Amino acid sequence: MTEATPAPRVVHGSHRAAGLLTLLEALVVLGFAVFYAYEMVTGATDDLTRAATSGVLILIFGLGLLVLARGWSRAADWPRTPTLLWNALLLPVAWSLHESSRTPLALAVGAVAAASMVAALAAPGRRDAGRPDRASHRAADPAVDGGDGSQAGADADGARRDDGLS
Repeated sequence: MTEATPAPRVVHGSHRAAGLLTLLEALVVLGFAVFYAYEMVTGATDDLTRAATSGVLILIFGLGLLVLARGWSRAADWPRTPTLLWNALLLPVAWSLHESSRTPLALAVGAVAAASMVAALAAPGRRDAGRPDRASHRAADPAVDGGDGSQAGADADGARRDDGLS
């Protein structure tokens, strides 16, 4: 019995752009985690517990962003929503930076967040990737429908069941 193999995922330019922007964000966030570690080691912080807690939380977000960047590099579908959410949360951060007279930094954060959201929305998902119509594919594959068109031994998606009934 042959098992249906999924179509290879094509990494589009929008996947690459979203992945590179997410990687950039991850490196910046991990840089902040290193900064907190540096503050703790040099004794520059007044509250060691707060610095350690903040550093660990920032480290977790940075590692999460690295996982998202890896997902984008593999043309996975799942990074879209967390990428959009993360970057939507960066927009108020950019505004806050602007309000505190750090306009160049605010513009950089806002631009990266907006570009990342555009790239995430532009990246085609599995349903958008132009796969062939399943019905026509099933009809052309006698291994799926048993050669008589009856679909015996196949589930609703046309994949063969391995339950001994077919």
